Amino acid sequence: MLTKETLQTEYDLICIGGGIMSANLALLAKIFNPELKVLILERLDKVAQESSAAWNNAGTGHSALCELNYCPEEDGKVNIDKAIQICKQFEVSKQFWAYLVENNLIKDTSFVKQVPHHSWVFGKDNVDYLEKRYQTMKSHFMFDTIQFTKDKQNMSKWFPLIMRNRSDNEALAASRIDRGTEVNYGQLTETLFGVLETQFNTPVHCNVEVTDVDPNPDIDWTVEAKDLNTNTVYNLEAKHVFIGAGGGSLLLLQKVEIEEKEGYGGFPVSGVWLVCKNQEIINQHLAKVYSKAGPNDPPMSTPHLDTRFINGKQELLFGPFAGFSPKFLKEGSNLDLFKSIKMDNLSSMFGAFWHNLPLTNYLVNQLSMSFEDRMEELRTFVKDAKDEDWEYITAGQRVQIIKKDEYEGGKLQFGTEVISSKDGSITCLLGASPGASTATYIMLDVLYKAFPELLNTKSGKEKLQQMVPFYNADLDEDLFKTTLKDVEKKLKL
Repeated sequence: MLTKETLQTEYDLICIGGGIMSANLALLAKIFNPELKVLILERLDKVAQESSAAWNNAGTGHSALCELNYCPEEDGKVNIDKAIQICKQFEVSKQFWAYLVENNLIKDTSFVKQVPHHSWVFGKDNVDYLEKRYQTMKSHFMFDTIQFTKDKQNMSKWFPLIMRNRSDNEALAASRIDRGTEVNYGQLTETLFGVLETQFNTPVHCNVEVTDVDPNPDIDWTVEAKDLNTNTVYNLEAKHVFIGAGGGSLLLLQKVEIEEKEGYGGFPVSGVWLVCKNQEIINQHLAKVYSKAGPNDPPMSTPHLDTRFINGKQELLFGPFAGFSPKFLKEGSNLDLFKSIKMDNLSSMFGAFWHNLPLTNYLVNQLSMSFEDRMEELRTFVKDAKDEDWEYITAGQRVQIIKKDEYEGGKLQFGTEVISSKDGSITCLLGASPGASTATYIMLDVLYKAFPELLNTKSGKEKLQQMVPFYNADLDEDLFKTTLKDVEKKLKL
């Protein structure tokens, strides 16, 4: 808890939110300069309880090995530029974890496990698309281990649970990359904060809610923080502030007096998963299998059957199904969405709504689904799925970015975005997937904005190169494969 005795007069960096983003930023900053004064504040009584929690996110390790929405078909050709970008960013995260292992800061690597990643489609047009994607990806060194098959016997070896009771006349195809991973971001977040506390004397202060951030003429920012146990309010001074509060970031950003925030809004979407309760069935599927979203469905709706490892136990999830709540956090307020509507983002919000009516229709249809409707969706993957073997759980809240658009007034943007003041003294992360998977890459970008003096020195550049060889590098095949092999050995993959 916060007390006058535990507080310093001013900080180099205050991180708001006890999730994967703040954990990465604070640890990176302390590694580059252990003398930095860093404070981390979390509203709940533990870290990693919102978007970073294992049950609240897909948590696959979004490395673009199986997610088809990163490989759109354009004029008959499959574009893999986005897949290359996401894959590189995820590998940067793995390199950072391997660096921490090599330097004896992390000893337990059970948060990451090797689980093959598959793409699986049905219907002639989708089969044709997947084969084109395979040919395009196979020609790039980052994906040249990809396998492709239309043979049902091969697919039965890859994911037998899905291939049971398939008829011979079904048009099916699948691809596979063995090096795929499953990541428990809740466990990883707790591990990183543990490193901060034990090795860098930087604990997380929980049950502390940040209520405002104001400019300060003497330093840069004053952070108003309320201890929820005692109701004591503290005014904390900081040279740099990072807002990494998941869905709660937007509401706090709107209180900050910077022009860069103008026009931003958010649309909350919650997720629902079907979770298998039958261990015998769970043991039959060690794979991540992604299919294709419907033609008018958003990227976040891509159906997948996922092996997960949570609290040391293998789990099996299917989804996601969309839900709706006006809350911006799972532990938020039903007034969050209404509070976020301001004069400067009114046209953005209306424009995004008007030009995304198919998404509205999709959400209405999803909300009207019964348990049996969801089971019927599952039976496109697992034909003999029985109701009694499955239950559904509500996952975390995601707030999709809405921003100004010159032509449409406002547009809905999937992914993540860093909003920053001109001088980099305050930064805020908005958005959702593939957030956690690319956290290290994103936070290095934040570090460049906030502390360029740390990274632009000769020693800073050398440490960065040692820590994450892919960051800011022109990748070639030799660097990619050599580094990948080294990282997999250190992480015991």
